Parts: sequence; C-alpha cells; structure tokens
Amino acid sequence: MKRYFFVLLAVVFFCRAEMTFAQDYLVGEEDILRVTVYDHPDLTTVVRVSGDGEIRLPLIGDVKVSGLSVTRIAEKISGLLADGYIVDPHVTVFVEEFRARKTIIMGQVNKPGVYTLSGNTTFLELLSKAGGLTKDAGDTAIIKRKSASPGMTERIITIDLKKLLEEGDTSSDIQLMDNDNVYVAKAGVFYITGEVKKPDAYKYEEDTTVIKAVTMAGGFTDKASTGKVKIIRKVQGKEKVIENAEMDQAVQPDDIIVIPESFF
Repeated sequence: MKRYFFVLLAVVFFCRAEMTFAQDYLVGEEDILRVTVYDHPDLTTVVRVSGDGEIRLPLIGDVKVSGLSVTRIAEKISGLLADGYIVDPHVTVFVEEFRARKTIIMGQVNKPGVYTLSGNTTFLELLSKAGGLTKDAGDTAIIKRKSASPGMTERIITIDLKKLLEEGDTSSDIQLMDNDNVYVAKAGVFYITGEVKKPDAYKYEEDTTVIKAVTMAGGFTDKASTGKVKIIRKVQGKEKVIENAEMDQAVQPDDIIVIPESFF
C-alpha cells in the first residue's frame, strides 16, 4: 500500500512540475502551437512560430508571440478576437512541439559541453547526459538563466547536490530552459599531515570538524599528541595558526591540519 502511495505522490509532483513549466515556458521560433477557441472549432489551428516570432491565425492574421508565455499569448489572442470578431472569446494555447533548445554544462561533470534539450528536460536528466559527476565535484551546481525582460540581469539558481542526490530532495530538480548555463563547482579540499595513518588531501564537506578529518585520515597513530593539534589557515592572504585546536573545531577549505608527535 505504501509503495502505491509514493508512486501516486511522484505522479502528482511530476504533473505539477509539467504544469509549472508549461506556464513559465517562453515561446520561441520553431515552436509548434495549438490554438483553440472555445465554441469556434473553425478557428482552432496548429501553427509553427515563424523566424520573425509570429504565428498566422484565421481572422486576425499575424500575431507576435515570441518571448511570451502560453498564458500571455492566449490573453493576447483573446483581446484581438474580441476587437470586432467574437464576443467574450475563450482561448487556450498549448505547445504541441518544443523547438530544439540548448544548454551548456561545464565544471565537474564527465562529459561537459553543449546539449540539446528535447521537450521538458530536468537538471538530473542533463546531468545523466553529461556522464554524471566527477570524483572532484562539490556539493553545489549553479544555473545562470537569462532574463526574459530586456535590461534585466540574469537569474542565478543554486542547486544543493547533496540534498538532491543523497537525500532525494527532488524539489531542486528544476526544468531547464533554453540557453541555461550550468556549472558544477569543484569541491574544496583540506590537508591533514603528521601523526595520522593516512596523511593526504581530502574532500571538504560543510560539516567537517577536526575529529571527522582525523577519522577520514584513518585515525591517530600511537605517537599522536591529540591535545596539540594545529590548524594552518589562510585569512585574506595571510597565514593564521590555530594552536591547540579542539576536536570539534570546524575545518575550512584549504586548511592544513597538523597532528604533532608526542614526546612523552
């Protein structure tokens, strides 16, 4: 029973995502639209958006639609039909076929490059096309999205990869749009040296502490002076030394953790 409940939830989530995408999607050249006028089947038409961003409709002729959402297009057509043609027209617009849209994904993926988005493509689907994450990938992906309004700055969308991939939080698995630029950041690293079993550079995680770093490095050796741990950190280009660091001391990217030898 529980299994069917989760399947139902997944279907509901997908349908809502599809509806949101359809409402937010901005129509462009080569999209194919179905325009329906309620109670006027002779005016229902399927039409491709021209290179000038226009569609040609019965009665009203050419209509500029490029850069508009389907909701806005329906309102525009309704207004034109109401101007001397039909009393209180009810118009719906549906995207029958999306044009070939492209996005770029760069950074810590196995196959970075330009990808064609057919239909409604999500971030996870693009990530799969790009061969998944590299071992050096961090916990964040950035999407730069151009604004639909002239003069407006681009929108920056941050995706928490840890929540999405490890915790299954699909709320951030957003639909991609034409000309989105996706960048997967490289993980920060920290270094641990001295009296640990596996001194090396390790991938930084947000909740890393000294004791977690030591655990990642295989634990202390028998010679370790656990009360005299030192952290060497760069702050505004200058070196800062944290003496006698506590085990719950937070570690930052590029920190060098030094575990000295005990002489007693």
